Amino acid sequence: MEIDIAAWANLGLRWLHLITGIAWIGASFYFVWLDNHLRPSKTPEDGIAGDLWAVHGGGFYHNQKYMVAPSAMPDDLHWFKWEAYFTWISGFLLLVLIYYYGADVYLIDRSKADFSQLQAILIGLGFLGAGWFIYDGLCRLPVIKSDTVIGLIWFVVLTGSAYLLGEIFSDRGAFIHIGAMIGTVMAANVFLVIIPNQRKVVSAMINGETPNPVLGRQAKQRSLHNNYMTLPVLFIMISNHYPMVVGSSINWILLAGLGAIGWVIRYFFNLRHVGVVRYELVFAAFAGFLFVAYFATSVQQRNLIKDDSDEPVSLTLAMMIIDRHCVSCHSAQPTHPDFSFAPTNMLLDSPDQIKQYAQSIYERAVITDAMPLGNETDMTVQERLLLGRWARGIIDPEETITP
Repeated sequence: MEIDIAAWANLGLRWLHLITGIAWIGASFYFVWLDNHLRPSKTPEDGIAGDLWAVHGGGFYHNQKYMVAPSAMPDDLHWFKWEAYFTWISGFLLLVLIYYYGADVYLIDRSKADFSQLQAILIGLGFLGAGWFIYDGLCRLPVIKSDTVIGLIWFVVLTGSAYLLGEIFSDRGAFIHIGAMIGTVMAANVFLVIIPNQRKVVSAMINGETPNPVLGRQAKQRSLHNNYMTLPVLFIMISNHYPMVVGSSINWILLAGLGAIGWVIRYFFNLRHVGVVRYELVFAAFAGFLFVAYFATSVQQRNLIKDDSDEPVSLTLAMMIIDRHCVSCHSAQPTHPDFSFAPTNMLLDSPDQIKQYAQSIYERAVITDAMPLGNETDMTVQERLLLGRWARGIIDPEETITP
């Protein structure tokens, strides 16, 4: 019996990444919610910034927050850190397994840049490291006091990085590296700032010293930044399922727009937690999403190469094109060296299977050039036109062939 180690490792790491990510994001959202719901206590105590009563699962809970730290350390103090660490570790291992080990398929697009595997990996790692140093430097600049200004500059850095990566990497590779940049910053905030600052506060308490309140403010700043970066990175995690975004010629602009919408949504909920309800933010996010969808579609239609012919394309010709460019991966027995089973279990071995996936073929190989990955098989524009003419006839037989 032969076990596909790479496939099972992929599954295990994805599951671990999902589990730990939910735990980390859940804790992040909860503590921002908790912090925003604290109210002055009706029985004030020295050093208490606020408290909150809550009920959940049949039990009552009383939370208190200290302005700096309690007068004495409790015997049992829980640290929220492993959720963040294992989310980043599992995500980085996935990046290595899929995009670095399989760089020739998932990361390198030789129509953009003919990198070696090592060159592509080093560039990817360079963006991850540079992202942290730029972000951390922004937070430490004494001339920038506003979190909003830091956020806007960081947004520009990420948008510029998305454009640059899209010019040299495959579209999927570019997107996942932006997600990895954000995830690296979020995990580094926990590992290099939030937890060390909290340890310094605890150490000062144990030594009978007064903790430096700046340490708490720095940790809270990074925690708040992480809260706003969560929704954009979640979108990037699912983005490769949507070729109309990832495969667009303006994918970096679409990513910036959808990321900004995520920040607006998070801002709405953060305000709501403190009793400020601004429904115009919800409408703005919804209108922004509709605009992004309309803009992406209009650009897509303008970039679509027009087919001047209305001559029907036979299934036989479509099968010849698919066999040449798709079946090496999308088959019950793939011949591509990097695949032991068909991606997304899409099989294109028979005429019925090809008809079944006509819509997906049209979206990924005609409207966009998301497939073949990195155009590894050199599918020509003419072949895409022929495939598109055939697919439109299957998707909607009543539709006029010419787009």
